[in-house]
Amino acid sequence: MSKSFASQADLQEKQVSFTRLSDNAYAYTAEGDPNTGVIVGDDAVMVVDTQATPAMAQDVIRRIREVTDKPIRYVVLSHYHAVRVLGAAAYQPQHIVASRDTYDLIVERGEQDKASEIGRFPRLFRNVESVPPGLTWPTITFEGRLSIWLGKLEVQLLQLGRGHTKGDTVAWLPEQKILFSGDLVEFDATPYAGDAYFKDWPATLDRLAALKPQALVPGRGAALTTPDAVAQGLAGTRAFIADVRDAVEAGVKAGKDLNAVYKEVYAKLKPTYGHWVIFDHCMPFDVTRCYDEVTQFADPRIWTAERDRVMWETLEG
Repeated sequence: MSKSFASQADLQEKQVSFTRLSDNAYAYTAEGDPNTGVIVGDDAVMVVDTQATPAMAQDVIRRIREVTDKPIRYVVLSHYHAVRVLGAAAYQPQHIVASRDTYDLIVERGEQDKASEIGRFPRLFRNVESVPPGLTWPTITFEGRLSIWLGKLEVQLLQLGRGHTKGDTVAWLPEQKILFSGDLVEFDATPYAGDAYFKDWPATLDRLAALKPQALVPGRGAALTTPDAVAQGLAGTRAFIADVRDAVEAGVKAGKDLNAVYKEVYAKLKPTYGHWVIFDHCMPFDVTRCYDEVTQFADPRIWTAERDRVMWETLEG
């Protein structure tokens, strides 16, 4: 293969930031690595997305303990991807919360996704032996909307539409107007769209924008701490998704196969987005999924470690 597979060449450690957004909200970010949100209530802590392994989650716990000794009672899964959920055991939460759609995706494809992602991200899954056997299973599921009260602090868990996956959940602090978006929004980081709904994603972003967040913790990238920064993050994600879909649709309309479409889309988007984190990693998966959606597969096909490799060799070999 002409390029290193996925993120296997990404071995450099990232600088971690732990950003305070309010008395209750914090963002654990690391230069484009997957983010974790922390919500500190009156009597308990909620963690939004867990890191890839319990060993990596220990650094999040260390940061939490610098600001509070309250118990970590809730872990929220914004979606099912292994890089977000397999660190859950480290927090020893009373409850793991996810949308019913996310639960269903874990049932359908959790094992395959786990094997696939461990192969893609060796640095993020270091100490993978710290992951307990099996999968991370929610203990509470919901459809559409669920409010969890941390004392007097309300956290709303909302499904606002399909985008990054069909089960995407955001965490919203309505009084403070702080949003934890998961991978529905990225900032200076390439959206991974291998399991996405390109047609639905822009309208879902519009529903996020309608909440009028004053601050937002994206799935990757720095915390967005002003309304202008939030608008920039939403606009950048929306533009990328639209540009991929427009370019893929043009290639399909011209009768081109996936390989030709991929090369054209990559060349077209590289000047605008090539500096974003994991651009080269994401593009083969993103274009493959979009090509599927435009041509014949309304729902994402399951990625396996074998399918990952075959796709990569076909497009990048």
